[in-house]
Amino acid sequence: MSQFNQPSNSDIEKEIKPNELFKPQIIDKDSQTSITSINTTHRTLNSRTINLIAIGGSVGTALFVTISGGLLNGGPANLFMAFTIWSSIIFCIIASIGEMVCYLPIHAPFIQMAGRCVDEAFEAIVGMNYWLMTGILVPFEITAVNSMIHFWRDDYSPAITFVMQIFIYTLLNVFAVKYFGECEFWLSLGKLILAIGLVFFTFITMVGGNPQNDAFGFRYWQNPGPMVEYITTGSMGRFHGFMSSLSIACFTCVGPEYLCMVAGEAGQETRKVLAKSFKSVFYRLFIFYVLGSLCVGVLIASNDETLVHLAETGGGSNGAFSPYVIAMNNLNIKVLPHIVNALCVTSAFSAGNSYVYCCSRTLFALSENGFAPKFFQYCTKNGVPIFCVGVAFCFSLLSLLQLSTSTGRVLTWIVNVITGAQVTNYFLMSITYFGFWRACKAQGIDKSKFRFKSWFQPFTVLFGMFMTACMVGALGYTSLMPGRWDIGSFLTSYLMILLDIVVYIGYKLIKRTKMINSAEADLFTGLDEVEQHEMEYLEQRQNTKAYLNPNIWQKISNWLF
Repeated sequence: MSQFNQPSNSDIEKEIKPNELFKPQIIDKDSQTSITSINTTHRTLNSRTINLIAIGGSVGTALFVTISGGLLNGGPANLFMAFTIWSSIIFCIIASIGEMVCYLPIHAPFIQMAGRCVDEAFEAIVGMNYWLMTGILVPFEITAVNSMIHFWRDDYSPAITFVMQIFIYTLLNVFAVKYFGECEFWLSLGKLILAIGLVFFTFITMVGGNPQNDAFGFRYWQNPGPMVEYITTGSMGRFHGFMSSLSIACFTCVGPEYLCMVAGEAGQETRKVLAKSFKSVFYRLFIFYVLGSLCVGVLIASNDETLVHLAETGGGSNGAFSPYVIAMNNLNIKVLPHIVNALCVTSAFSAGNSYVYCCSRTLFALSENGFAPKFFQYCTKNGVPIFCVGVAFCFSLLSLLQLSTSTGRVLTWIVNVITGAQVTNYFLMSITYFGFWRACKAQGIDKSKFRFKSWFQPFTVLFGMFMTACMVGALGYTSLMPGRWDIGSFLTSYLMILLDIVVYIGYKLIKRTKMINSAEADLFTGLDEVEQHEMEYLEQRQNTKAYLNPNIWQKISNWLF
């Protein structure tokens, strides 16, 4: 199954000490003088971990719980079409951005390359947009874990689960990257097992393998029907239902940015490992999201009583809102709902852990390029940007706002505003890659030697750019309809976009930055360090000769990862 000539052994890192090549001095951009000699991050994440992080980035709790909202408002056909369309759009973005990341796997590559290939002011908004999004989503996932625990009981103070999660997140992200990576490996493995298991559960039950011996098949596509009328009636109502499902798909289907964020700490043959991971994201994204949306429309009706009741009473974040849990209860299956909810809890925990990592590494990259104070570049001897993790810790404390009913709504508004940044982020990533593509063409770089090469460029990225731009504009269209003006919905949808525009214009006016000439774009800084790391790794690997006689478990691991 390996796509490269060199044998891949994901367990070699057990016998090779982590590369500690990168311990440079920090150089002030303006004075070009040494400030201080400090540690920096290490390339210690191996192929096994990165491949599972790729899965973790494309499978989240929304696939198991929040997706019910798309079924409720759109119906099974609209839900399936929405997830298929949006998965295709994300596919185009992954295919594009993966080429750039695998060419130059530096810290937060899609942020740094925005400044190198487009404009310094553009890099500022890309970094700010992503940093704020990941930071605010940390408390969101913390509260999501607490909500799903309510599936079992709610006679306790939420502060207990909040403090425990914050403490564990801090431990995992402070001590060393390898511990974060190992934790994410097992948590992502749980997501993978859950996603595949639910697909099999759907098939078995729909053909009659359930306590009621009811082979219901696609019954709910016929009654109450494939499409739901939302907001209004008729064909326009069905269109609004589709748009509601598409909105859910936009916030559910994620993937490329998480894999990008680990590029600066990817070890072994860095570009080879990342290339394999990006290629695997494609079919994982398609199978999990497209099949997952189909399964949801098969298992329960869009007008299911439990589904409607939970939506009306504000139980949309509770584990009981999961379409799979509802279907299992409807079929009188006793144990599986608890297992599914337990795995959903670990999925939400994993997502929060990933956001802490991404938030800290984004701030680290912003500091490296002069957009944040230089002390954020300080790392421990284990390669952890400790002050950046401290800022992510502060974001996690926002979850404590949920302890007060008066301020809990404020947190909900903040989270809703930032989620609009997710679609905007994909649009900005598309622009960044297009700038990279133009720079490669202008400088005559031979892409045939790239570890990962995209297809049909620049048409692939232009399609993704156009579609994400359309979705950015359509996020809050319902609030602009006659008689449906809602200031909360409007701000939720467009405030982050407006903030990006204001920051960009303000930065341009203050710094007087100019658009980057494609022929002068910096496509090489950092490349020597990557090549030197890979060369040292291969030399160490050759000296150990462990790959010559892999055991049976190593062979299985190599085939899978």
